[in-house]
Amino acid sequence: MRIESYDFGKIKIDGKEHAHDVIVFVDGVELWWRKDDHWVELKDIEKIIEKKPKIVIFGTGYSGVAKVSEEIKKHLEKLGIEVIVEQTKKACDTFNELSEKQGVIAALHLTC
Repeated sequence: MRIESYDFGKIKIDGKEHAHDVIVFVDGVELWWRKDDHWVELKDIEKIIEKKPKIVIFGTGYSGVAKVSEEIKKHLEKLGIEVIVEQTKKACDTFNELSEKQGVIAALHLTC
């Protein structure tokens, strides 16, 4: 998977445009629905944990408004998963840099 472009509220991945938050797996893209649009809770990342990634990259939005709690970071690190939290533009670049490695997943908030 390759993120081709990102701008506020929209992202293009492997030729397909999305206008909602997404989780980018090495083999596909899924819409990412959360109860609180600007806060990541453990139940919001259950699918990610099931995949047993080595690295999870969280995109916190165009201006970095979305938050990933210390609890989430510690939980993932306890499972041996490296956590990277960046504004979404940088998170997209980081995903593209690391995507050739097995086990990299990006969870991206597209607005705010």
